[in-house]
Amino acid sequence: MNKPVTTIIDKNLCTGCGLCVRVCPSDTISLMNKKAEITGDTSLNCGHCEAVCPENAVRVEGNDPHQLEFFNFTQPQTWIKFGDYDVSSLVHLMRSRRSCRNYKNKEVDITLLQDLVKAGTCAPSGTNCQLWTFTILPDRDSVLKFGEKILGFFKKLNSMSEKKWLRKFLKIAKKPQLEDYYNNYYQRVKDKIDEFEASGADSLFHGAASAILVGSKPGASCPAEDALLATQNILLTAHAMGLGTCLIGFGTEALKNDPSIKKYINVPENEKIYSVIAVGYPDEKYMKCCERKKIEPSVVRL
Repeated sequence: MNKPVTTIIDKNLCTGCGLCVRVCPSDTISLMNKKAEITGDTSLNCGHCEAVCPENAVRVEGNDPHQLEFFNFTQPQTWIKFGDYDVSSLVHLMRSRRSCRNYKNKEVDITLLQDLVKAGTCAPSGTNCQLWTFTILPDRDSVLKFGEKILGFFKKLNSMSEKKWLRKFLKIAKKPQLEDYYNNYYQRVKDKIDEFEASGADSLFHGAASAILVGSKPGASCPAEDALLATQNILLTAHAMGLGTCLIGFGTEALKNDPSIKKYINVPENEKIYSVIAVGYPDEKYMKCCERKKIEPSVVRL
């Protein structure tokens, strides 16, 4: 990726402490004549140098100082020191977040959805490329129209999977995906499609008023990881805002396999979607936090 240097150093303020040099991951800055100076020709534009400078002598012009100004809340601009946060409260939030499949008939204000996207961009990004994309479906009508396209894709997939000869042929050709789909999902999907066509029951988005699609533009060093890290930020922030969320894997799968759906919702052809998030006001209340299966992490000393 082309990563031009946008860092500016005010020599009048710089004391030559060298902290910016120490934290720079790209060797963009060096100490010259006891002053920090731009000596590299590439930069991650991560802002570490600006954030560490005690004299406010460094500015990374490639970053927008207003990007993380939120519509519905404010937050301090001071950095939280390592260890200077309530770990119990953080993990409590993680354990309280659950996938929501019952929503109130209430629209979500567009500024809340925009704030969720902003929170998503606080996630780390491989080589700081920040090539996430976010597509907001802001109202129930848009969600339903999107859902109809997704169900249309699975209706076609079900029709294909009903052909036993095709499943067997693909399996012999070492492409068992259609056979696996038929065995694991066909009947459930068929029942839900029949239910939707008979009564309009929304078993896909569960009545959510809005949706956010998280993807990536081409060129990211690890696009899937970037998008999923941003997704987790959105899920946790939504819970803190009083909103419920649910990842819609069927939506992601349909977008991956049917380019016409991306075109329908104005997602560029070269953009890939990694998560579809239903968002709305939850009509659920729980009495306890989540529990998990027992895990045994591997400890490797080399």
